[in-house]
Amino acid sequence: MGKKLAVIVFGILTACNGISQKKDSEEKKDVKKYKVSKTDAEWRKELTDMEYYVLRRAGTENAFTSELLENKEKGTYVCAACQTPLFKSEHKYKSGTGWPSFYQEIEGNVGFDTDYKIGYARTEEHCATCGGHLGHVFKDGPEPTGERHCINGAALDFVPSS
Repeated sequence: MGKKLAVIVFGILTACNGISQKKDSEEKKDVKKYKVSKTDAEWRKELTDMEYYVLRRAGTENAFTSELLENKEKGTYVCAACQTPLFKSEHKYKSGTGWPSFYQEIEGNVGFDTDYKIGYARTEEHCATCGGHLGHVFKDGPEPTGERHCINGAALDFVPSS
């Protein structure tokens, strides 16, 4: 009886262990490599608390709090983590959502993934150079693209045109 119980317990433990190990290794395969790659400690040291929360933890800043929301200057919006150009000022528009919005990204500098964090699929945007979370893109924007890139201002720095 004791041997049978020991075999059953051993079987249960190894079955559970095998599944969790497989899941961990599968998750590691899905980790993307970016041109700019730093440790978590390096990102924490270089970014403000809000930039870190948004860019590295996929957080969202409160609506209507970004200093860039009402910015009407001509220039380029770049990634606050790695300075990659992401959006041009001529593609910015007032969406009324409380976050800087653009109808077009700088092609090749913004990456896209599907995000299910709130229970349904959304298209998440990230910096293609460092992987920093920017926001989400929706299909309710103005012409010519019909897109609304709803971006956290904390993920951006603004570089005025010279």
